[in-house]
Amino acid sequence: MIIKVRVIPNAKRNEVVGRIGSILRVKIGAPAVEGQANEALCDFLAEFFSVKRSEVFLRKGERGREKTIEIIGKPEQALDEILDTIP
Repeated sequence: MIIKVRVIPNAKRNEVVGRIGSILRVKIGAPAVEGQANEALCDFLAEFFSVKRSEVFLRKGERGREKTIEIIGKPEQALDEILDTIP
């Protein structure tokens, strides 16, 4: 499954803030320096969607705030159900 994510770095804690249409807003505690926020984002999303870290891939947006993330390892329907719980 491919999801769009808008990252807010340097937050106090990692959390999903909400959604704007199909874009998931996520706060990440790591700074946006040398890929730290990208790594923290992938780690957090793996935990959030209950998949292995090796099943979460950053496909686009390495340097921007809007990123395209691919998640494998779970059926798309199961991932959709998790996304539907986010307001």
